[in-house]
Amino acid sequence: MESITGARSMWRLFRSNALGVVGLAIIVLFAVVALAGPFLAPYDPLSFGRPQDVLRAPGPGHLLGTDDLGRDVATALVAGSRVSLLVGLSATLISMLVGTLVGVVAGYYGRWVDTALMRFTDVFLVLPWLPLMLVLAALLGPSVWNIVLVIGLTGWAGTARVIRAQTLAIKERQFMERARSIGAGDGHIIMHHLMPNVFPLIFANTILVTAVSILSETTLSFLGMGDSTRPSWGTMLHFAFESGAASSGALWFILPPGFCVLLLVMGFTFLGYAFDEILNPKLRKR
Repeated sequence: MESITGARSMWRLFRSNALGVVGLAIIVLFAVVALAGPFLAPYDPLSFGRPQDVLRAPGPGHLLGTDDLGRDVATALVAGSRVSLLVGLSATLISMLVGTLVGVVAGYYGRWVDTALMRFTDVFLVLPWLPLMLVLAALLGPSVWNIVLVIGLTGWAGTARVIRAQTLAIKERQFMERARSIGAGDGHIIMHHLMPNVFPLIFANTILVTAVSILSETTLSFLGMGDSTRPSWGTMLHFAFESGAASSGALWFILPPGFCVLLLVMGFTFLGYAFDEILNPKLRKR
């Protein structure tokens, strides 16, 4: 009953947060488009058009026009939503698992374990983020799952720092001391006392990291590291830049994928800030 009451209270707080509602609506919209993509897309996203269809302006048959190979832009947008959400969520899962594990272990055990893990984390924090991703993506090859791996394994350091700080604060509370005094083991304390108190921060941070992961995928694909056999918004922007769509006035090839990236990232950012306010009483009062 307490969990049901708490969920209802959180839902009431969420509904009163305008940013959260707008963010959730944006994410749900893109999720529906991604899931229903095969039924919504009027054309095959990989089939080339006729020569006269190259960079065709929006009109009947092609509501958002065509790209430099005569492919329908609307179809590519629908297919790109699946790739962007897949990469964003999958990479975030890897990043949060690694970051949470490192942060909790470092904060809970302290001493040499904390020192070793934090120095290892600092290496990833000081290395230039974009060149590191480009090098790893070039070594692994152009593949959606390789991009997921690259983003996930290079984006966990900030999460580890945040989780470690929260773990250090919770570790000194009285209920943790009581658990130790009655003989509870480290595994029991971490799973039953520490993680439930750290989880709200993990949840809010996960949503914000998803926005960064989507931007990272777009960046890598725009720079030519994406999988050309799997259309994404980043690859659309890459081909638009390569074909000189901006200089030729074919803005319908550039603006839609850029707008979709912006809108989806805004949705996750709004949702993350909303949950941060809901789960943090100090921010909620402010």
